[in-house]
Amino acid sequence: MSYSVRRPAGGGGERADEAATSPAAGIVKPLPAEWFVPHGSNAEMRWDALRGTDGRSTVGRHVPVERFFVRNHTSTPLIDPASWRLRLFGSGLRGTPTAEQAVEFGLDDLRELPATRISALIECAGNGRGFFAGQQHQAVPGTPWALGGVGSAEWRGVRLAEVLRLAGLTPEAVDVLPSGLDPEYTAGGVDFGRVRRPLPVAKALDDVLLAHEMNGEPLTPDHGAPVRLVVPGWVGIASIKWVGTIEVADRPLHSPWNTHFYRLFGPGHPAGGSAPITGQVVKSAFELARDAVLDAGRTHRLHGRSWSGAAPVRRVEVSTDGGRRWYGAELRDEPRRDEWTRWSFDWRPERPGRYELRARATDRLGSTQPEVAAFNREGYLFDAVVVHPVTAV
Repeated sequence: MSYSVRRPAGGGGERADEAATSPAAGIVKPLPAEWFVPHGSNAEMRWDALRGTDGRSTVGRHVPVERFFVRNHTSTPLIDPASWRLRLFGSGLRGTPTAEQAVEFGLDDLRELPATRISALIECAGNGRGFFAGQQHQAVPGTPWALGGVGSAEWRGVRLAEVLRLAGLTPEAVDVLPSGLDPEYTAGGVDFGRVRRPLPVAKALDDVLLAHEMNGEPLTPDHGAPVRLVVPGWVGIASIKWVGTIEVADRPLHSPWNTHFYRLFGPGHPAGGSAPITGQVVKSAFELARDAVLDAGRTHRLHGRSWSGAAPVRRVEVSTDGGRRWYGAELRDEPRRDEWTRWSFDWRPERPGRYELRARATDRLGSTQPEVAAFNREGYLFDAVVVHPVTAV
């Protein structure tokens, strides 16, 4: 099967989770400086851009497509929807053990199947990585995300379970390996091939979506057009963009993205690394620029969002004095699994000076953001309370 793929200039050739050398390499959509911080082949969402200059929210529960962060290993491919096919094969399907015998679905085929809509976050496993160095003074490689490597959207498509059923899933199936159609990823002289990462069949049959729409419109190139996976609650690498093939096997499957990358290495972890990381951790962020300047002697309504990959948020607390005292924030949404919860807190800095704001969340499973994130060599899953400096004048 051939695909019509065009690749914009730039991108490619960097280590997994490491920024390319030129700004916004290989990203198609515009990246206005007031909305994004470029990190090579990636673009981070600015949290203060979620709120207008008058303090009113400009972004609801779902981030508009044009403002949604971008995480690319190489560069964004431009794929012709008319010629795109999804090909499923492997020993976990009846009668299709090889790629040459694959079951194929076109985009129109998927659109004719029962549609499902879900609201879900997509979050890079390295979101918050920059705070290992900036806050904990621990050097880690890779893209120095602050907290803007995350976004929430409404996704529409067909459940992966339905497509697997139609393709002939057998009871012996163990793993599902979706592969993207972005350019092959090369680092250190090694060609790792196209981005791909296996999922256990149990997760694939649970809540995984083959999405072809985002916020009510067809997917755009930077976000996986024509079709991408959405894997709620799991690290973003599981939600393969530009999916083209899915291998289904009756044995465990492996790729560099669950053996060499996206595992925890370093002190406190097994010598050979942890199991492949899956679920996301608890985080909180203010909808406010770092080092913002506020008026002293005036009440300010602080806003933010908190989320967890494991369970709905139960409570959010805010400290305005460097973490000595904590107060409950007002939750603005009914907390839901796989979504963030917006919150607000009124604060009046009485005197001019430097302040350290902090926000911490607890989810309904009892997980609370710690003061210090557990170190790992690649800087994944930063979950500590983030120090947010502001100045009152």
